[in-house]
Amino acid sequence: MSEIAEIIDTLENRIEKLFGKIDALEKNTQNLKQELSQSATIIQKQSNEIEVLKTQYESLKMANSLLGSDDNKRDTKLKINSLIREIDYCIAQLSD
Repeated sequence: MSEIAEIIDTLENRIEKLFGKIDALEKNTQNLKQELSQSATIIQKQSNEIEVLKTQYESLKMANSLLGSDDNKRDTKLKINSLIREIDYCIAQLSD
């Protein structure tokens, strides 16, 4: 009978250890999910900031070329021509 009691005690100890490990893993999983969520938020903010900075860069590049810089004159001319074509198209649409 004592052998059965020892086996039962051993099983109870192992089960308690397993429950402890399960709790630790659940806490770890929850922490990792929270970190993932925070990382996703940070990535989204950085992506938005990158888009804003790209827009600002393009504006600065355009302003710089309008001020006489030779570096981006071709891009500026292409942009102006594109805007002129859009304006001509709008005028043509209004004339119809």
